Amino acid sequence: MSTEHVVADTALVFEGGAMRGSHSAGLVVALIEARIRMTWMVGISAGATNASNYFTRDAWRAHASFTTFAQEPNFGGWRTFVRGKGIFNSQFIYQESGLPDNVLPFDWQTYEDSSDQWRIGAFDAGTGETVYWGRDEMKTLPDLLARVQASASMPVLMPPVHLDGHVYVDGALGTSGGIALDAAQADGYDKFFVVLTQPRSYVKEPEGKDLFFKTYYRKYPAVAEALRTRAARYNRTREELFELEKAGRAYVFVPEIEPVGNGERRLPVLEASYRAGYEQAQRELPAIREFLGIS
Repeated sequence: MSTEHVVADTALVFEGGAMRGSHSAGLVVALIEARIRMTWMVGISAGATNASNYFTRDAWRAHASFTTFAQEPNFGGWRTFVRGKGIFNSQFIYQESGLPDNVLPFDWQTYEDSSDQWRIGAFDAGTGETVYWGRDEMKTLPDLLARVQASASMPVLMPPVHLDGHVYVDGALGTSGGIALDAAQADGYDKFFVVLTQPRSYVKEPEGKDLFFKTYYRKYPAVAEALRTRAARYNRTREELFELEKAGRAYVFVPEIEPVGNGERRLPVLEASYRAGYEQAQRELPAIREFLGIS
C-alpha cells in the first residue's frame, strides 16, 4: 500500500450546495485514492456530508451520497414536502440512512479511531449566531448525524432541526455566507484548501424575497435577516478567498463545468457531475501536491 501523506498545516474547507456536492465528491474520492490526509476539515450543508466522508476515507459513501442515493424512494419530493418533511427528506437523508445496516451507513468505527479534527457549521435560528460543532459535541453517531442534518436544513425547503433547546437551519446563513473560512481561521489556520461548488466567475445575487421570508420566519426574524444579507457575505468570503489564493495561502478547487441544479436527481446527470469533479481532481493532483508540500 502506498504511503499516506499527512497534512496538518492546511485546513480543508467544503462549500455546500445540495446536489452540486456531486462535483466535490469526485475530488473527495481522488484525494482518498491518492492517500492525501488533511487532518482538519470543515463543512457546511452538503459540504458537511463531503467532509464526513473524507474524514472516514470512505470513497464508496462519498460517491454514493451524491449519485445513487438520490434514487432512493424516501429521498424526498413534493409528497414529503407537503407532509412537512421537506423537499429533501432530511430525517431520512441525514439520520436514518447513516445508521448501521441502512442504505448509506456511516463508518463510525473509523471516525472514533481517528485523531483528526473537524467542524460542522449551522445557524441558530433563535439567536442568529453561527455555530461550529466539533468532536466534543459529536461523541455518538446520532449526535453526528443530527448535526449534519442541522447544517443542511435549507430554509423553507426543509424543516429546521431542534437540538438541545435550540432551533437550527442551514449553516450557509452564517457569518461566512456558506464557505466556512472563518471557522478555519478561528482555529488558527492560515493555509487553506477550499472546495467550491460554483464557478470562478459566479457572483451571488440577493434573493429578493424579503417580505416572504419576513412573513414565513416571523417567529425567527434572525433567519429572515440572514437570508436578506447572505449574498453580500457569500460574495465577500469568495473575494477574500481569491485574495488568499493570489497570496499563495489558498488552493481553490473550482468547478470547470456548469454545476448541476441544487435539486437534481437524475442519475446520469449526477454521475457526469461526479465524474467531472473526479477527472478535474486527477488533472490538478500535481498542483495539489505541490501546494500541500507533498513530494
